[in-house]
Amino acid sequence: MKYTRSMLMTLVMTMFATLLIACGSETATVAPTSGTGGAATAATTAPAAAKDVLIGISMPTKSSARWIADGDNMVKSFTEKGYKTDLQYADDDIPNQLAQIENMITKGVNVLVIAAIDGETLSDVLQTAKDKNILVIAYDRLIKKTPNVDYYATFDNFQVGVLQASYIETALGLKEGKGPFNIELFGGSADDNNAFFFYNGAMSVLQPYIDSGKLVVGSSQTGMDKVATLRWDGATAQARMDNLLSAYYTDKRVDAVLSPYDGISIGILSSLKGVGYGSASQPLPVVTGQDAEVQSVKSIIAGEQTATVFKDTRELAQVVVNMVDASLNGQEVPINDTKTYDNGVKVVPSFLLVPVSVDITNWEKTLIDSGYYTKDQITK
Repeated sequence: MKYTRSMLMTLVMTMFATLLIACGSETATVAPTSGTGGAATAATTAPAAAKDVLIGISMPTKSSARWIADGDNMVKSFTEKGYKTDLQYADDDIPNQLAQIENMITKGVNVLVIAAIDGETLSDVLQTAKDKNILVIAYDRLIKKTPNVDYYATFDNFQVGVLQASYIETALGLKEGKGPFNIELFGGSADDNNAFFFYNGAMSVLQPYIDSGKLVVGSSQTGMDKVATLRWDGATAQARMDNLLSAYYTDKRVDAVLSPYDGISIGILSSLKGVGYGSASQPLPVVTGQDAEVQSVKSIIAGEQTATVFKDTRELAQVVVNMVDASLNGQEVPINDTKTYDNGVKVVPSFLLVPVSVDITNWEKTLIDSGYYTKDQITK
């Protein structure tokens, strides 16, 4: 068939128009899930590039060094990917966190990453986020009683408690039948879902020894309703330890204290040293912790706090970035747990990282050689 000049011109124009339409229709999709699987499902049109995406990051407080590190690590990781961030700290004030999240939504964030102060107070604001097709990721603390949380990034929190209790088990020689020993139990803040996982993980190891009499809780205070520490506050823990020592330990010693967090551990140690523990005649008990905060690592080196559990927040930040990347691009979001974290409305698809026990034998290899801290931060 021969083409006339007119026919050729028409063909070229048609091809050009088709190309324009195709180019104009290339968009990415935000893909939060609606169930428990890891596969992303398209939900809304996303910005054309990372530079057009605004990530709202809501952290609970600056009173703990770990939350400062979490915020810094996430901003660094998102920025390296080309995303814009809005990082806010709520000073452990629930209304303040709600107001900050509302403001982020008003600013037009595409994603919310939230470490909740109280996991049960965000239902209304997250409904607003859902209505605006904003992806919501719970960061290290489960957001409860709402369907409008898409993913959860955290460490294996039950295993944290297992590590803490196992350290006590080994240090006291409980497996070898030694005992009885006196122990006191401390829990985290009852408004933080993680606190129950830490406690339950620890008690999965300790309860058999309590039942057999190899471990004796001198105060008889067990259960999160009795041992919780509101807002993970060290001063609150110190005051409770003061009361326990004066009421139950005037004529006997404490051999171990289960502490779920370094800030609580420091308060407990201050109380113990205040009544004479830490001397040659009255050694400090085994005291656990979590987060490998600088003050507690120094305490471990000084022979005071016995151990902590390290959670590398650089890895957790990268998990969140990977979740966001996959979701914005309509890809399968990386998760490795679809059963554990039921928030009361849904099982939230989660990615769990592995925590590591740290003591005098491995602090340098785990914390310094990995680049998490510099040696000067710990030794000066």
